[in-house]
Amino acid sequence: MDDRSDNWQHWLDENTDRFLLFARQQTRTECDAEDVLQDALVETWRRSGHSEAPAPLVFATIRRRAIDLGRSASRRAERERTTIPDEPWLEPDVTANDEARVLESAVRELKFEFAEVLTLKVWGGLTFREIAATLEIPQNTAASRYRYAIDELRKSLKGVLQ
Repeated sequence: MDDRSDNWQHWLDENTDRFLLFARQQTRTECDAEDVLQDALVETWRRSGHSEAPAPLVFATIRRRAIDLGRSASRRAERERTTIPDEPWLEPDVTANDEARVLESAVRELKFEFAEVLTLKVWGGLTFREIAATLEIPQNTAASRYRYAIDELRKSLKGVLQ
């Protein structure tokens, strides 16, 4: 492998988990999430001159690809026929299973707009400016949605997680 391939592999190793988490949130099945992520990575890799791409560009591309997938009637019918509704978004280690399940359940109960921003901020590591660009919303809206998500999580998890 040359340095460019090594850099790309290192970048993928560093970022794939957070991109896949966002793709899982944007799609209905694990297979769709993996397909959307692969398409988004190839597209951003090409756009970036065959090198690592800025994370906000990857997240925005994942979102667009997921929307495209959702609009496809034939794929939608197939996806709905094979959907497993309780696929986990987070894959916790064995010792944190109970807490992760409680957290995942609480995040799933959030309004989609709040959960989307929370995922990009906490697990995606994006700034509010990057989230706003990714979701095509004002930066203040991104910050407000994040704040509302945190408030809702605090309420729903009060006394549950210590």
